Amino acid sequence: MTEKSPPRRKHIPGVSSLAERVLELLASGQASTRTELSTLLAAAPSTISFTVSQLLALGLVAEDGTVTATGGRPRKMLRLGGSEGFAVAAELGGKHARVGVVLPGGGLSDVSTVPFATDEGPESALPGLARTLDSLAEQHGRVLLKGVGLSLPGPVDLMSGVVTLPSRMPGWNRFPVRAWLEDRFGVPAAIENDANCMAVGEHTVQPPDRRQSIMVKTGTAIGAGVIADGRLYRGGSGAAGEITHVRVEAAHDIPCSCGNTGCLETVASGAALVRILRERGLEVASTEDVVRLASDADPEATRAVRQAGRYLGMVLAANVNFFNPDAVYLGGILSTLEPFVAAVRSQLYEGCHPLVTEHLVIERASLGADAGLVGAGQFALHRALAEALHAVTGNHHP
Repeated sequence: MTEKSPPRRKHIPGVSSLAERVLELLASGQASTRTELSTLLAAAPSTISFTVSQLLALGLVAEDGTVTATGGRPRKMLRLGGSEGFAVAAELGGKHARVGVVLPGGGLSDVSTVPFATDEGPESALPGLARTLDSLAEQHGRVLLKGVGLSLPGPVDLMSGVVTLPSRMPGWNRFPVRAWLEDRFGVPAAIENDANCMAVGEHTVQPPDRRQSIMVKTGTAIGAGVIADGRLYRGGSGAAGEITHVRVEAAHDIPCSCGNTGCLETVASGAALVRILRERGLEVASTEDVVRLASDADPEATRAVRQAGRYLGMVLAANVNFFNPDAVYLGGILSTLEPFVAAVRSQLYEGCHPLVTEHLVIERASLGADAGLVGAGQFALHRALAEALHAVTGNHHP
């Protein structure tokens, strides 16, 4: 298969880009009335009404009953047109993948974990995963499948739909994952970095007033996803949230998977903890082993986990001071350990200005291990909606 390089999206005459934001908010469940859309998008009610009327005429949005606000008049509830559709999604790990069915609004079902040999490369690993996702789609009605979403443990080039220079995915560099999925399933596909998927998934279930947040995935490696003004912030080249390769003094000259030395990853990740505990004479082979020991109150493991949390907190403090988010969410397997979470929280309070931490929420991701799956499914549904919008207006989404 040759890599596809799609053209940039064109502007659609007569249908504003606001329409896509309206569809995204309805799909994620963050809004269900015109008033909520107006508030979240900081747009005039008349502008929202005009955009919604366009989407109603196109059949992409439908009205479904009313809700009465306290002291106000009844408001018509909005939902996606044909919202009985769904996406299938997978979150890839080193040796396993979590799979599930994601509904508009962020609902999740049929979650399971299946073997997935990432290190065997995409040509070998993807067909088996596709059969699993196909089976899920058949169970829920293949005709209702709207999209396929994949959460990947590496950097993603959003325009071309490929993984770029992943440090822990041998054989995946520049492989056209999105095109492969679309050819295989015949529906829109979306691929995204795992931390970004977790950030979007968690954002869909949080209170609407939490418009700025940082999601940190703490597993074998470390990653972060940034939500700014209610939307995923990718940065100029898609690398926003790349905190794992910030240099920290405690790491000295320890070599990192990125080719540099002294990165946060070398002292605060699951992989680093495996190395550190081995050097101290403990028998550990994986991050899961570290978590098991720390959960059993092993003193060496607990001490190492707490120190890793401090190092992560130091780097996060600089980002929190700069960005001033409403919330910091911790996800990934290390976030299940209270000594780790407590150390991160303590370091943030110690290293941040009081004005920044006064109302700051610091907590584990409420979706836990499901955050990435929900986010991957949301990305797939958003892409399907964008393509549907372009199709009915005579212009095609790449």
